[in-house]
Amino acid sequence: MRIDATETADGLIVTVEEARIDAMIAIPFKDRLRELAVGTGAARVVMDLSRVDFIDSSGLGAIVASMKALAPRPLELAGLTPTVAKLFRLTRMDSVFTIHPHPVPPAADGS
Repeated sequence: MRIDATETADGLIVTVEEARIDAMIAIPFKDRLRELAVGTGAARVVMDLSRVDFIDSSGLGAIVASMKALAPRPLELAGLTPTVAKLFRLTRMDSVFTIHPHPVPPAADGS
């Protein structure tokens, strides 16, 4: 499971370095994200999915569970590939998450 995290003044940027988030890695993925986010005081967490080409229902469930675990801090998504973006549209999860078109989203204050 390869996930990198970078803390910035604006929040925690979590970059998923996997091509797939599926049943094989869903639980370790969720645990790793929780581990990274718990140790930070970041007001928001942005997950860069620009390297992820496929997410199955287990992977989507792990992302939703991570969002709930991070509350009240928001979990935002960034850099969705076309296949992943389609999944979020079809499941209407695009109305649940803030989704940024680029891997590194703008600061929360718009700068």
